[in-house]
Amino acid sequence: MVSFTILAGGYDVFVAAYLFNSATNSLSLVSKSTTGPSPSWISLHPTNQSILYAVNEVTSGALQSFTVDSAGTLSPAIDTVSSGGNGPAFATALSTGSVAIFNYGSGDGRIVPTNSCDATKFIDSAPTISFPAPLAPSVSHPHMALEHGSEVLVPDLGGDRIWRLAPSAGNYSIQGFIPQPAGSGPRHIAISSKRLNLSYVVSSKRSSDDRLFTLHELTSTLTVQAIPAAPNGTAFIIASASIVPPDPPSGASFAAGEILIPKTTTDFPTPYIYVSNRNVGVQDSRGDAIAIFEHVNAGTDKEGLELVKHVYTGIDQPRGMEFGPADGRGGEAFLAVAGVAGSAGTKIFKRTEGGKNLELVATNLDIPTRTTFVWL
Repeated sequence: MVSFTILAGGYDVFVAAYLFNSATNSLSLVSKSTTGPSPSWISLHPTNQSILYAVNEVTSGALQSFTVDSAGTLSPAIDTVSSGGNGPAFATALSTGSVAIFNYGSGDGRIVPTNSCDATKFIDSAPTISFPAPLAPSVSHPHMALEHGSEVLVPDLGGDRIWRLAPSAGNYSIQGFIPQPAGSGPRHIAISSKRLNLSYVVSSKRSSDDRLFTLHELTSTLTVQAIPAAPNGTAFIIASASIVPPDPPSGASFAAGEILIPKTTTDFPTPYIYVSNRNVGVQDSRGDAIAIFEHVNAGTDKEGLELVKHVYTGIDQPRGMEFGPADGRGGEAFLAVAGVAGSAGTKIFKRTEGGKNLELVATNLDIPTRTTFVWL
């Protein structure tokens, strides 16, 4: 028997712990641990899985730290620090020991250091990073943070930019940005590397074999481009693809949700791209779909994004989803998904056909909605 503990946050006052048994395909609610309000995004410490960070996505936004035991029960909040603004929708622990948290509602955020001897304790010295406001009526909406080398990349859904933050005098500051298509609303990003055709890279002046994949909420598109040189280099969009499923019901209205590119393994040698649709209009009876893409012909003039499949989930507006860990237990085969609306609960899908497809294997209805997951 291989069992996994999965933590899940949402728009309430607790983090739930589920136990998933991959031998029997059962998913059970184990506990609810009290937190501050709206722990809508949670993140584990990168090297110590007994430490968890959670946002409080409210007007006076905050970041909290907890310890987690082997059963997934959280301690009372150990430390709480301001996010510097309104409505933090995302937080992530960095390899540096700091925690990045950004405020969707006020267009700003912080990268908060932690104590080098106790990562549950915040050092409340980091300044608030405010992003320049785009032209009215748009407003800045930073929605994620991704560490890449020494940089932290922050997609701004309202500003159609991906901000580049770099260390400066002991803190982080804006050093530049990567422009995105006007009106596209970049929401979440992922980075992947492939061995490219080097002669083509040189001839086309593509600076590296890293590729930036951006999920755009407002246009429901997935794009791929090279990562340009810092601070303000540019890189053209190599390919763009709609993620919207075919034949949606009349009155459907889509807004992209999450993007995941799990690391390759022996069982899953192709780095397929998994992106979630969120239909905020008239619902499809099959629920919202996860679109699976393949990045093809990398480094050639035929490089692109190829749609592999749409998998209908029975879920209403999946905001967060997460694959299990590739740590020898087989967790990378499984995907936890839930919706921010409706009553479909939390579901576990299993990757099949080498990752080209997803099969539903477990459902738990005890809590109707969840927005974020981490696997222990």
